[in-house]
Amino acid sequence: MKTIDELLAEGVAGKRVFVRADLNVPLDGTTITDDGRIRAVRPTVARLAEAGARVVVASHLGRPKGAPDPAFSLAPAAARLGELLGADVAFATDTVGESARATVAALSDGQVAVIENLRFNAGETSKDDAERGAFADRLAELADVYVGDGFGAVHRKHASVFDLPARLPHAAGGLIATEVGVLKKLTEDVARPYAVVLGGAKVSDKLGVIDHLLEKADRILIGGGMAYTFLKAKGHEVGISLLQEDQVPAVQEYLKRAEEVGVEFVLPVDVLVAGEFPDLKTKAPANPTTVAADAIPADQEGLDIGPETRKLYAAKLADAATVFWNGPMGVFEHPDYAEGTKALAQALVDSPAFTVVGGGDSAAAVRILGFDDNAFGHISTGGGASLEYLEGKTLPGLAALED
Repeated sequence: MKTIDELLAEGVAGKRVFVRADLNVPLDGTTITDDGRIRAVRPTVARLAEAGARVVVASHLGRPKGAPDPAFSLAPAAARLGELLGADVAFATDTVGESARATVAALSDGQVAVIENLRFNAGETSKDDAERGAFADRLAELADVYVGDGFGAVHRKHASVFDLPARLPHAAGGLIATEVGVLKKLTEDVARPYAVVLGGAKVSDKLGVIDHLLEKADRILIGGGMAYTFLKAKGHEVGISLLQEDQVPAVQEYLKRAEEVGVEFVLPVDVLVAGEFPDLKTKAPANPTTVAADAIPADQEGLDIGPETRKLYAAKLADAATVFWNGPMGVFEHPDYAEGTKALAQALVDSPAFTVVGGGDSAAAVRILGFDDNAFGHISTGGGASLEYLEGKTLPGLAALED
């Protein structure tokens, strides 16, 4: 895989360099609520611009249905990138149409442009190779060189991620190189004890990584909505908590396998419950109560790990040498249910281990809760990509960058 260092050594002055970034940032209307992914790709864009490249930045945002949708415009992300670069960033109002062609043609050496949301074109995500390839052909007309730096999308077989690199000389950007280096520390010659913390809503999203981690990790801590499927698998009442009943047999099998191979599963010992899901808009007080994890009332819903579980999890992480965390411990968006996720993040901060926050909601949570990015070993920009890498899967976007 050619690196951006090698590309820059060859010279990029005057060349149109297509940077597939991940600008898929959370928006409240047109306001960016977490610019972490834009800040992560800024160094790659800046290095190319400083070397005299004509930089064309492209990304997806959200899940538009293959057609323009103003709610998913990349205009706010383009403006924020310009602020971070301290330079004007041009913006094309389409992907491969008249605006994109004119905007790219107008670039001078060292200038940067962002083209509109790639998913406004159905060819970007099409499962039909010909349709996807046709869109990649049109994107290729905008550039001389391709740099892949959108780690959050490398697990997708999309036109700009998988097909376009085959049509242009290509290299991996600095962000992708960093992400892959970190993930290798989690899969090859791991410093032990190796603890993994998994949260989030659905256990089905994590089964593949759990299966693979049973061969790698020393202990696995479970929280978030997925914890209630584990508690059910242990025979406990979970009330009206989030539950994937169809996954209970699989979870029981994993618990059995873990015991056989000596991997410690750690489940909540107490939880915060309430009779209804909290209002995340008004943040009105929810008045939860704390109950033992094996004594959730039938009419109550578990929404965060309890104080004893927070202490237990901190203790289980205290002696770890490597920690990977993906998924919040509760409904962290509401202040009454944020303490579990906050305590988990603090435990990572306090740990001497190499700590990795695995993207997605976890990355957003640590920033929303006031933690500094530098307090952790690494905060990934790609939750899904990180998990699939840890599952041992081949990621299309990384495979496409191999020479």
